[in-house]
Parts: sequence; structure tokens; C-alpha cells
Amino acid sequence: MPNKKKYTYPSSLPLLKFFWNAEAIRKNPIPFHREFFERYGDTFSVRLGRKKYLMLSRDKEVVSYILRKNHKNYYKSKIQTNFLSKYLGHGLLTINGEQWLKQRRLIQPAFHKEKMQALVGLMQETIEDQLKDLLVGREEDVFPVMNELAFSVVGKSLFHVSISEKRLKRLQQIIEQVQEFLVKEVRLPHKNWWFKITGQVAKHLSLSEESRDILKEIIDARKSSQDAHDDLLDMLLATRYEDTGEPMTTATLIDEISILFVAGHETTANALSYISWLLARHPEIQEKVRSEVCQVQQETENPIEQINKLTYTKAVIDESMRLYPPAWITDRENLEDDNLAGYTIRKDTLVGISFYELHRHPEYWKNPDVFIPERFLGEDKKETAGIYYPFGAGPRLCIGLGFAVYEMVLATAFLVRRYSLSTTQETIETNPLITLKPKGVKVRFDRL
Repeated sequence: MPNKKKYTYPSSLPLLKFFWNAEAIRKNPIPFHREFFERYGDTFSVRLGRKKYLMLSRDKEVVSYILRKNHKNYYKSKIQTNFLSKYLGHGLLTINGEQWLKQRRLIQPAFHKEKMQALVGLMQETIEDQLKDLLVGREEDVFPVMNELAFSVVGKSLFHVSISEKRLKRLQQIIEQVQEFLVKEVRLPHKNWWFKITGQVAKHLSLSEESRDILKEIIDARKSSQDAHDDLLDMLLATRYEDTGEPMTTATLIDEISILFVAGHETTANALSYISWLLARHPEIQEKVRSEVCQVQQETENPIEQINKLTYTKAVIDESMRLYPPAWITDRENLEDDNLAGYTIRKDTLVGISFYELHRHPEYWKNPDVFIPERFLGEDKKETAGIYYPFGAGPRLCIGLGFAVYEMVLATAFLVRRYSLSTTQETIETNPLITLKPKGVKVRFDRL
């Protein structure tokens, strides 16, 4: 008779304690994660049944192993793929395996550095138009401002002049409504039956279809047009699969554009909100950024050259995303049994990775809760390798990384050049949903 395989897991959080705090964890898991890591170690588990375990880690070796070294054995979980794909389709964010690899290879050229640089002029124009007339003289919630900005940048970069403000606004409304409901579905799985019988699922699926119809009209019109627009849609339409030489179908293109809207606007809106507040809280750092921006603009008028020279500004952005990573957590499921961090884990174990906690781990960072942009300058920046993941890592590194960095640098530079940022808010709250959303972050803008 064959020996029965023995599985081992790290220190386990008692299931009763987990369920006792379930509602509070659902509302804001971050304080509980910190408590559990400090009590049970950098990787701990929760036993959900006789054979089912959930693990959560902030260990740099575990993170590197899952996202890089043995990534082929760790797929995005069904929580991510099933729930998201229901509303967003089967794009890069929601697929795995060979299907993902085929799409990644197809789309990657559209996001090469040279292609992104071609969008910088349009991006800069949109940013300046959106931020030139902010409400001044009183503290306001900064997230709606940055959310509007980020959505406009993605929309204009995708479609240039092919979409009206009214339709772009409607797309934004739909995407935000669907996202809000999606979070409820993920966080409250025991209420799925209620969401179905009350028609909430059907309502949001209908909204998703409406957004797809809008995108299809734009794509069909572009395909029949002879004009060149030099936007992302033109770049995506020009892509061809290596094996067949065929372009994406319209349905697949809609899937990918839906993902770009969701992944490309909210994470950047979050980051810019935190950047604004941190600059407002640290006037001496704000002044350093302003001084660098003014100096660089005297040296060159070329926006790409300016971005490349704004090293301190980029360090401020990096440090902000360390403290408040827009994508604060991710998860994976192993396809086969594996040895992870000295434990033998069964296939289909759900492993969560807390970038938020990794970025504030006291063993990896000096003064981990303090805003110190100099961490990301010169030789010090080398020490952040392997412990800093604002855009993920490995083959699934965010495809829009370059796009996001250009947008954040341009927006930050424009803000400090045109406004003085201040705030009376000493601490801020976060709302850890799919992304780490800021909660009532107040910043005052005054014209310089």
C-alpha cells in the first residue's frame, strides 16, 4: 500500500478567530494582516477544511518564488479570474496559461518604450487641461480629481478624438458601478444567492454589455476609417498573432480595452492621490520636487527628456507607492503540490501576497512607516530589489508600467509647478478593495 503524502503548513490562525473577525476583516483587512503577521510569522495559514488551506505571506523569498522562480506552477486564483472575467471579459488580467502567454506576446509591442513615448504629447495635453483650473483655497477630497484625470488620460490615449466626452463619461460611470459591485461579490460570497435573486448580478452584467457596445461602435468606426490617430487603439489594431498573422477579433479587443480601462485608471488615480497628500504633508520634499522640475524645464522642453531627468520626482513617486501600493495584494493557486518556504503544500492552495506588508516590513526597510524618497536614489535604490513590487513581478509584471510612470511624473510635475499643496490631515484612511483606494484624503491647492 503506497505511503500517504504528508502535507505541512506554517503556523495556523485559528479558524474560529478568523470567523469571529470576519466582518471587520472584510471591511479593512490591513490591520488584521499586520496583527496576524506579528503573531504567527511572515507566512501563516488558515485551515478552511480537512484538505483546504489559505496562506498569506510577506516573506520576500516566498514572494520571489511564487512570482518569479516557480511562476509556472502558480496561476492567478479563481477569485481573480472568475469574478473579474464575468464583467471584464477574458483579457490579460483575467486569463492564465497558454492563452495569457499568447495575448501577452501579441499586445506587448504596443507598450514598448518607443510606442509609449509617442503618446506622451497627448498625455501631457490631457493632464494640463484637466489640472489647470483646480478648486483653490480650501481642502478638498483629492481622489475624485485624480480619478477624473486618470480616466481621461486612458480614454484619450486609447481613442484620441474618437470618443465624445459624454460617451467617455458614460464608460466611466459603468466601470465604476461594476467595480463597486464586483468588490461586494468577492468580499461577500455568502450573499451571492441574494445578489442573484434580487437582480443585482443581472443589472451589472447588463451594464457591462452596454460598455462593450460602446467600445464596439468605436472599434468598428475606426476599422472603417482611413485616418491615422497614433493612439493605443491604432497600435492594438495593428498587432498580429505570431502563428497565424491574424489580428485580434473585435470581441477579444474589447476584452483587452475593458481591462486597460479598469487596470489603467484606478491604480494611477490612487497613486496620484497618495502622492498629492504626501507632498502636502512634507513641504520640504515638495519644494525639492518643484526645484527639480523648474531646473529640468530650463534645460529642455522635450517631455521625454524631462521625464528622464526628473530623478528625485520619480523617487517621490516610488516611495509613495511603497507606502501605499495601488495594487496592495495579489493571490495565486498552485497547479501541483509544491515545497514552499520549507512546507509541503497541496495543489490548489490559495496563497495571498501582501505587497502592503512587504513594503513596510521592519526587517527589510529602515523606518518603514516614514516617507523617505532618498531610498530610491543612487546606491540606496539597489537595496529595494526583491522587496518592492508596485507593478508586480516576473512574466506578469504590469504591461502598462511605462504608461503609468509617464503619467504620474507628468502629473506630479505639473501640480507642483502650478500649485502649492497643503493639508491639515495628519493621517489618512485607506479602503483596501481590489486596489488600495484612498478614503477622504484632503488636499488644498493654492496657485503659485
